[in-house]
Amino acid sequence: MKIVKILQREEVIAGSGRGMLMAGSGLRKLFLLALLALLLFSLVYSLGLGAVPLDRREIFQIFLERVTGAAPAGEAVSATGREIILNIRLPRVLLAALVGASLAVAGATLQGLFRNPLVDPYILGVSSGAALGAAVAIVSGLALGIAGFGAVPVLAFAGGLFTIVLVYQLSRQGNAIPVMTMLLAGIAVGAFLSAFVSLLIFFSGERLHQVVFWIMGGLEGARWSYLKVMLPYVLLGFGCIYFFSRELNAMLLGEDTAHTLGIDPEKLKKLFLIAASLLVAAAVSTSGVIGFIGLVVPHIIRLLAGPDHRFLLPAAALCGAIMLVAADTLARIIIAPAELPVGIITALLGAPFFLYLLRKRKKIRYF
Repeated sequence: MKIVKILQREEVIAGSGRGMLMAGSGLRKLFLLALLALLLFSLVYSLGLGAVPLDRREIFQIFLERVTGAAPAGEAVSATGREIILNIRLPRVLLAALVGASLAVAGATLQGLFRNPLVDPYILGVSSGAALGAAVAIVSGLALGIAGFGAVPVLAFAGGLFTIVLVYQLSRQGNAIPVMTMLLAGIAVGAFLSAFVSLLIFFSGERLHQVVFWIMGGLEGARWSYLKVMLPYVLLGFGCIYFFSRELNAMLLGEDTAHTLGIDPEKLKKLFLIAASLLVAAAVSTSGVIGFIGLVVPHIIRLLAGPDHRFLLPAAALCGAIMLVAADTLARIIIAPAELPVGIITALLGAPFFLYLLRKRKKIRYF
């Protein structure tokens, strides 16, 4: 009976969103396939762009040689081109896709959990904790290596997880976690840790450029080891969130209503917060602080197809991956051979859209 009630409530939620494009599951599946095709195209297209442009035919030859183990007939592939594609650009574009998907899913989850369309993945202070960990590693010159990661991503990941634990403990009231209390605690802790980051920047001396560049966000240091270590955390976080996407739909109706449907809101809040924080910490530890992806992408999908998280989460993951791959490509080519921090590109593109949403907010029903 409880399952039936949840499903009935779900249909109300799914039908209540003012999605402008898709009303049926068939159209939504086509939309997901279109996003997947666009992601694959953006990945391949991005591989040929950069300080050293590469021909699409050469890229195809490199992949064919890698798969078959034999060089294809025709023009030989240069060793430089092979090194650029396989060890520099390919891990970079894949990492961009993984980070973009993680931030978008975390943003969609937290916006649904807090029932606030203006919440982004960094609202709980995770980015400030990660930035503090990275700044400590850079300024101190700490030599550390774990599973292929250097000191900066390791301490950034640890700082992000420490922050969410601290925010959780500060906002807990008995066995309950009031959503608004946690939101305010996250803002306060984030501001406090940001002050320490600013202090480290002040005393960073010759390492000032490294600290500032990391905080601006960038993927220039991408390596295959980053993908291998980050992927399990992303799969775990996304899997937990998507598995309980129906319950997240019910949470949109309010905690009291969810409780009457047989859902334990407190347990679900813990699960969603931990999973979303895991996604954000993993993303920030490998790419620095990249804003607006987790804020803007869920809005785009929600405006197109409504707030049903069974569709919103995978669509947001694909759209977030596409947007960050595109932004990173722009960061590589705008002032080539130099590079812009990708966080600047996402802010330049995302801030105007966010202001547009603020102007239209009274006319849009998000949840």
